[in-house]
Parts: sequence; C-alpha cells; structure tokens
Amino acid sequence: MSGRNGGHMKFFLDTANIAEIRSGAELGVVDGVTTNPTLVAKEGKPFRELILEICDLLPKGVVNAEVVSTDSAGMMREGRELASWHPNIVVKIPMTRDGVRALYVLAGEGIRVNVTLCFSAAQALIVAKAGAYIVSPFLGRLDDIGQDGLVLLREIMEIYTANKFSTQVLAASLRHPIHVIEAAKMGAHIATMPSKVLEMLFKHPLTDRGLEAFLKDWEKARETLGEITEPAGARARQGP
Repeated sequence: MSGRNGGHMKFFLDTANIAEIRSGAELGVVDGVTTNPTLVAKEGKPFRELILEICDLLPKGVVNAEVVSTDSAGMMREGRELASWHPNIVVKIPMTRDGVRALYVLAGEGIRVNVTLCFSAAQALIVAKAGAYIVSPFLGRLDDIGQDGLVLLREIMEIYTANKFSTQVLAASLRHPIHVIEAAKMGAHIATMPSKVLEMLFKHPLTDRGLEAFLKDWEKARETLGEITEPAGARARQGP
C-alpha cells in the first residue's frame, strides 16, 4: 500500500479477485480497490466476507463496495450497512435521481460515497453539489460508443477546479496505459484499472531487450565477476 504519494494520483485496482489484489498490494503502488456487483459475483464468495478480506489486504487503502438497490430508501439502508463493516469502505451509488437523493442523505451522515456510472459533466456537477466524496466518470465505455472519454474527464477537472469542489475524480473504465497517463496529466485524483492495465504500465520492449543483453554479458563474465551474493561464511573462509 502506497502511503507516500501525498496528494498525487492514487492507483486503484478494479477487481474483487483476492490474488490480484494481493499481488498489486505487494508492489507498493496500489492505494485501493473498486468493486461492483459483476466483479463480486465472479468470485463466488459471500459479499461481506469478500469485502472484509480485501480490507485486510489493504489496511490503509480505500475499498469501494456498491449498493444493489435502485430506490433511494434501499440505497440508504444498504449504504449504512456497508459503511458499518469497516472504516476503509466507501459506498458506491449509481448516478440516478434516487442515487443522488441517497447520496445527499448519506453524505450528511458522514458516510463517504462514490457516485459511479457518470457519463457527463452535468452529472459530475450535480453529484459534487450533493456532497459526493468521489465521482467516477467511465472513460472506456464512452470510447466504446464513439465518444472521447478523455474529453469528459477534462471537462470535469475544469469544472471542479474552477468551483473548488472537494469531490475527488476517479477515472474509471481505463482500457490501456494511454488512459492512465492522460488522466494523470489532467490531474485526476484516482485511476482505477484492471490488473492487466497495471501490468501494461510496467512493460516496454526496450526494457526487456536491455535486461536480456545485460544478463547475457553477465553470464559470459561470471567466472571473473563471481556472484553478487555469496553463501554465509564464504568470504570469511577465503581470508583477507
């Protein structure tokens, strides 16, 4: 869990898979997790058990858990329950009229809410005014229908900056490294991505080629160079 990045962009993993989350946490660059009913259903575990296991893996992170009701009363009831499970949980609520009504009440109770499925700057403006802790514009899904998701992200960042809203912008539905880099350049607070996209950020063919060349050269000269690490006591046995 990365706790040294201050106000810089945070990385969330968009998954409910324990192995993926554990692997990401061990890298030291994952600050949280976003889940949704689809991702949770894939894991075949009781919902509460799974969310709490994720919280244990990221003790200083943020774990997003989504309501499934569509009416405001149901969202408020589920939101209060989810928030009671662990202090690191942020409640995800969809961008609907009922969702905004539930958001307003829950935010007033001090519950942190991430409004998901945001597809317009107008929607982002509404949820910021209603007290959202996080808003999640879905970039990739806009790209899928021939719109530029990065344009939406740019508009939201401009509106939030101009109006000094405290709502954090979470760039969601990121499909490739360009989405992540452009979101970082715009100053998005959070980028959530599948594990495969996080893995893509590590990759460059020149890195692979360079490492391969270095290791080949090392093998050729190994007899002269020796080993970087020696068995305990080996140096002492060799004498001064």
